[in-house]
Amino acid sequence: QKWDCVLRHFEIYCKGKCRFCDLTVDFCKGFRTYLLSAQRQRNNGKGPISHNSAAGYWSTFRALLKMAYQEKYLRENINDFLEKIEWKEVKKEFLTLAEVKLLVAIPCKIPVLKQAVLFSCMTGLRISDILQLSWEHIQMGQDGGYLIRMCTEKTEEETNLPISDETLALCGERSEGLIFKGLKRHMVNHPLKEWIKSAGITRRITFHSMRHSFATLLAANGVDILTISKMLTHKSVKNTQIYAKVVDERAREASMVISLK
Repeated sequence: QKWDCVLRHFEIYCKGKCRFCDLTVDFCKGFRTYLLSAQRQRNNGKGPISHNSAAGYWSTFRALLKMAYQEKYLRENINDFLEKIEWKEVKKEFLTLAEVKLLVAIPCKIPVLKQAVLFSCMTGLRISDILQLSWEHIQMGQDGGYLIRMCTEKTEEETNLPISDETLALCGERSEGLIFKGLKRHMVNHPLKEWIKSAGITRRITFHSMRHSFATLLAANGVDILTISKMLTHKSVKNTQIYAKVVDERAREASMVISLK
């Protein structure tokens, strides 16, 4: 999906025409500048893309340049002369355990969406992976418990994620093919927001917030960062440190609860 977004923006930037010989350093720097003020190409193109989206698109474009150089479509590695777009730290919204339990009790107009949301809270899987999750990915581990064995779409690395019996029950009765049959990507927009709002949760919660909830709840219950990093299939534990910081902030808030005054 990200590659498709980058392609759409690049087509706009180069007006639908670009040869390999056109890919000079200045031309690529121009695309970097374009991305930092580009308008959204999805959702009717309302407003500019976020800074971090621009950073992600630029990183993907540079990955393409590297591949082109390695496959000898380009004579020089243009990446050596291009600066990356630094990511900005943003507040990661997540659900508390009480809020997750509240969602369990609140009916959703789309039952499969509710299943998928709770499953993400219990596993940390992204929507892209849940959409392609099939029964062949659910296997019995050597320890006698079930696990998810699949190649995640973003990292393209195989993961072996142990799951509890409670998590497995969210998948329903075992059959063939996809587990969350009928789940569509568009459901994570308005239908999800409507359901979250019906539960009285007013913060901006997205489907990806369930992944943050999974990690934060693990950290809050004493699971070490290295283990959480592996369960999230992060390539670097640095990407997981943010959840420890969130827990530290909540600990500071908790320390102020008891007062003798």
